[in-house]
Amino acid sequence: MEGEKKYMTSEELKGHNKEGDLWISIQGKVYNVSDWVKEHPGGDVPILNLAGQDVTDAFIAYHPGTAWSHLDRFFTGYYLSDFNVSEVSRDYRKLASEFSKMGLFDTKGHITSYTLAAVAFMFLVVLYGVLRCTSVWAHLGSGMLLGLLWMQSAYVGHDSGHYVVMTTNGYNKFAQLLSGNCLTGISIAWWKWTHNAHHIACNSLDHDPDLQHMPVFAVSSRFFNSLTSHFYGRKLEFDFFARFLICYQHFTFYPVMCVARVNLYLQTILLLFSKRKVQDRALNLMGILVFWTWFPLLVSCLPNWPERVMFVLSSFTVCSIQHIQFCLNHFAANVYVGPPNGNDWFEKQTSGTLDISCSSWMDWFFGGLQFQLEHHLFPRLPRCQLRKISPLVIDLCKKHNLPYRSLSFWEANQWTIRTLRTAALQARDLSNPAPKNLLWNAVNTHG
Repeated sequence: MEGEKKYMTSEELKGHNKEGDLWISIQGKVYNVSDWVKEHPGGDVPILNLAGQDVTDAFIAYHPGTAWSHLDRFFTGYYLSDFNVSEVSRDYRKLASEFSKMGLFDTKGHITSYTLAAVAFMFLVVLYGVLRCTSVWAHLGSGMLLGLLWMQSAYVGHDSGHYVVMTTNGYNKFAQLLSGNCLTGISIAWWKWTHNAHHIACNSLDHDPDLQHMPVFAVSSRFFNSLTSHFYGRKLEFDFFARFLICYQHFTFYPVMCVARVNLYLQTILLLFSKRKVQDRALNLMGILVFWTWFPLLVSCLPNWPERVMFVLSSFTVCSIQHIQFCLNHFAANVYVGPPNGNDWFEKQTSGTLDISCSSWMDWFFGGLQFQLEHHLFPRLPRCQLRKISPLVIDLCKKHNLPYRSLSFWEANQWTIRTLRTAALQARDLSNPAPKNLLWNAVNTHG
């Protein structure tokens, strides 16, 4: 009969999860997004990871209300015959709807304006310190201030990548390129590619790129099986070199974080010059060129090489606090192997995320990301709203017996180092099956 609804089961939907055949369900209606994946603003990785299942929670988390009007053109005519909504998902969607009615997604405050003004002021001070001052202490202070500038600028790039912080999409893109590419040297295109995958597959060892740091770090002994990264499309080899580095990762963590930016610069270049489809590739390259023009020129204005090295290392070291913070939010949380599930959004985010507790006057320093769980649950929510919704998230976690972990900065560091140490000791056992000699025991007794 014409107009009669057509149905398919969730098991049948699972078969449509490969490139060229990507179907998803949202609130029980089935959509074919095989062609749209190439144009998806969030990149292809989120759709590739979630294809073949109902993704209502993930869709609500990542899309504004206006996105719903675009779905009809992808509708296949099918509905899920066994569609159901868990109590957790039902409560999560209700909370998201309430936030929307309260206007929390639209009320962004003036944080972006304040932060950009502070970044501009810091940049002028850095220029003055390098170009007009002759004291080595002024140069050291300028390097440290530049590191703080990079931290604050990265928060603007992060915010503008998740929601529109400016008055128009055009200005928003300008804010992204300015705060990311031009000021920090890290491509907003690279950030979107990896960050969206991280949110969708939070703490999946083989799908979340933010946990895939082999051969330098391994947060779980499951990496010792040489897992295949579905994000990078290659095996994460646990070879002799990786074993050696991981055996001491709880000692090398902070020193490596001090130079972690070098890897981010490298990843940016590799992506922008790769064969992958990159949105706004030309603009991203121009922004990176701006950074690699002003930054080397500024460093060259210092009087000698020791001060130049000091300036760069001090800026990297201060900014490493931000890199460490990102690790604290996830390294010590629960991990799993396999693709994400579209409708255990709330459960997976609570499982794989830690908050960092701090006073409200320190919110500027952490960029709102100390409320990491709140941010992961509602990534489009402006950072000025995260502290406000935190009690509601805590209540929902309690209702459904899900973890809500909020640690001090010191405690979060302890948890992270403990996680790295546990994996390091496991790697030592694997790499030394034979009885250890006296020298090994002496060195590693208190490792």
